[in-house]
Amino acid sequence: MALSKKIICLFDVDGTLTASRKLITPEMRRFIIEEIQPRCAVGLVGGSDEAKISEQMGGLEVIDKFDYVFSENGLVAKTKGMEIERTSILSYMGEEKLQTFINFALKCLSELRLPAKRGTFIEFRTGLINVCPVGRSCSQQERDEFGEYDKVHKIRESLVQKFKNQFPDFGLNYVIGGQISIDVFPQGWDKTYCLKFINGFDEIHFFGDKTQPGGNDYELFIDPRTKGYTVSGPDDTKRQLEKLFGL
Repeated sequence: MALSKKIICLFDVDGTLTASRKLITPEMRRFIIEEIQPRCAVGLVGGSDEAKISEQMGGLEVIDKFDYVFSENGLVAKTKGMEIERTSILSYMGEEKLQTFINFALKCLSELRLPAKRGTFIEFRTGLINVCPVGRSCSQQERDEFGEYDKVHKIRESLVQKFKNQFPDFGLNYVIGGQISIDVFPQGWDKTYCLKFINGFDEIHFFGDKTQPGGNDYELFIDPRTKGYTVSGPDDTKRQLEKLFGL
């Protein structure tokens, strides 16, 4: 690759730079900061809030080193630790619609019988609502069990269809992300939202693991402004970066 071009590499976090809900390894963190960042700008684009991204990446002092950090799909945008913009789903939907959706989601979740149920089934974030059938307080083992159960029984796919049928006029997107949850946000507030903050680059490369239709990396992956790469995990991300930059 000609390094005279102005390039940015954007990375999904969970499943791309880290194993699902695990911490980034010291080796992978060193590789991104010491090998990739000197060659191009680096941005993180996660569906999770900043606290979760920070936890997985090794702390605020780590993510503040990156050129951009887009948490909640870019609805909370930072560059080099400085906040650019913060957009709220509450101001978009209003309290009445928000509660109507949350109440229906809780009703649907209450009717499910799963291998395990724990706590925090609805998580309200700045820019989205996260719906989690097993509960976000589940253990790693329970998370893995639900992930396998969901592959067979399509629990999240079924919930998404129920939400679409119930709220056809709410203007919401429903995206399956990670192992255990569904992100709910206004149409157009997917990961492509982050691109409004990225200007002056010749090439935008995006690496994600959920790039299939319905996955939370799909819209950014297929966007004509980006060059998309599907990865199977951190090791695959590293291999594809080495190939891209001739390392």
